Amino acid sequence: METVYGIKELTRRIPYPVATIGMFDGVHRGHQKIIESIRHHASANQGESVIITFNRHPKNLLENRPPSFITSLEHRLALFSHLGVDHTVVLTFDKELAHMNAGDFIREVLVCWLGVKCVVLGFNCRFGKDREGDIHLVRSLAATYGFEVYECPPVMYQGQIISSTAIRQAILNGELEPAERMLGRPVSILGTVVRKSGRGKTLGYPTANLALHHEVRPPRGVYGTRLSWAGHEYLALTNIGLRPTFTKEPSTSEDETLEIEVHILDLHEDLYGQNLEVQFLFKIRDEIPFTTAGELKTQIERDKEVLLERERVHTIS
Repeated sequence: METVYGIKELTRRIPYPVATIGMFDGVHRGHQKIIESIRHHASANQGESVIITFNRHPKNLLENRPPSFITSLEHRLALFSHLGVDHTVVLTFDKELAHMNAGDFIREVLVCWLGVKCVVLGFNCRFGKDREGDIHLVRSLAATYGFEVYECPPVMYQGQIISSTAIRQAILNGELEPAERMLGRPVSILGTVVRKSGRGKTLGYPTANLALHHEVRPPRGVYGTRLSWAGHEYLALTNIGLRPTFTKEPSTSEDETLEIEVHILDLHEDLYGQNLEVQFLFKIRDEIPFTTAGELKTQIERDKEVLLERERVHTIS
């Protein structure tokens, strides 16, 4: 997948561009239907699929909200690529873009710059100043600019429309199964491996400590997880918490002290500085303090047994 940052000269003219617009936070089942549609229409016309997205959520600027995503930009790009998208255009959402009306956006970005031949939008897509751009406006301009328009209907789960908001809340509540069913894939986080104290390695259980890119996470606890690295899949134990065994003083801010530690089974490579996507399979237990490091090591072995047994049963079934 080619990723273009900003409106700049394309390295080549994209043949029959089929485009969609949106944040696509979570890249959930509703988003996947849209992506499936742009790929279908592109393939039917020997063209290429294009997603136009933004480096941050418009609400972060317009409502002065702190960033909070199911999937960060880096994570979304990886998922787009996995789903077979040909091109992603990442626009910087700043005050200038926020004040561009939807008609100008269609003319300047979709038509003049991209040369769009087909536009696919979700049923509730809004863009442009004051969110005035929608499927009706795009349809009204289609004949003028010479492109086709298609609308994707909502995707439902248990009688409700699947939405990023519902998935975000489910993840925060630790409701992994409903979130997975709405996402169409396991709940996952993407983070960069950073250096910490190295206590895990000292104990004989080295961990990859993740710095998240403003992504939401499940509640504190120990989870059975899975990740891919260098073409191979690995099981892992992931602890989200305050490391109570080694935290001697009470913390005043969970966000400042919370750590995400991933003990990857059977992987012994230096991963510092690398991005890892960790998929959550199930919760093993809550985070609990231990009197000694020996007790912690015993519990980790028990956690590994639970993870391996669950994987064995899953493989058989």
